[in-house]
Amino acid sequence: MGEVPIGLRWWSRRFTTLLDTGADPERLRAGRELARTGEVAGLRVGPYEVTAKVRGPDGEPYDVAVGTEGIDTLGWRAAEARLASHAVFRARLLAGELPPEIEWQFAELGLALFPETAADLHLMCGCPGWGDPCEHAAAVLYLLAEAFDDDPFLVLEWNGRPREQLLAALRRESAVEPDPFEMEAEPLSATGFWTPPSGLARLRERRRAVPVPPGFVLQVATPPPVRIRRRDLPDVLAPAYEALAAETPDRDD
Repeated sequence: MGEVPIGLRWWSRRFTTLLDTGADPERLRAGRELARTGEVAGLRVGPYEVTAKVRGPDGEPYDVAVGTEGIDTLGWRAAEARLASHAVFRARLLAGELPPEIEWQFAELGLALFPETAADLHLMCGCPGWGDPCEHAAAVLYLLAEAFDDDPFLVLEWNGRPREQLLAALRRESAVEPDPFEMEAEPLSATGFWTPPSGLARLRERRRAVPVPPGFVLQVATPPPVRIRRRDLPDVLAPAYEALAAETPDRDD
């Protein structure tokens, strides 16, 4: 049987893909082996940092921390408002789902859920070895991808927003403006249906406007630089306006 891949869902695959950008393949292989053989313990995902202990081939446990720039407070406020304004995203997040399209929503705000490359990660390990990442940090990164598989909200928590805080913000944002599909319709009533109009409605009963002389628009508008048979366009159109005015019946007759 082949090796079971690490990272089964879109968000974890998105994360493991960036590990291949510039990282040493041999250290990544060693890190996968440490992750698969259970040498990583105490993995903890928090805002902007992941910590764990990794036991190396020599049996010595090393402290590992993986940091990310994440999304700041103002960025999260904008993201929460945007997600809350889309009923589909709001419903799926409240149901515990992380739709792939959510990354586009963040991108349109200039925000990123994942670093562009592995070099953008802040990796710290207590081992004496060299390499970025070393095999211990690589093991934590792969185990982090598996944790993303189990709980996609860890992607958001690592970026600075724990699950409950995000869901509370979505409920709060969505409560500001009521959903038009959830508003109760007002029952129709015949009472006052034929009541004479009042307020702004009375403006419909205004007096007739003062009659405008035919061709008035030709007198006030700037004439275009067009001449017909050496005559200005307003002079040519004026008789037509007068003829149309004479043929228009009075609306009150």
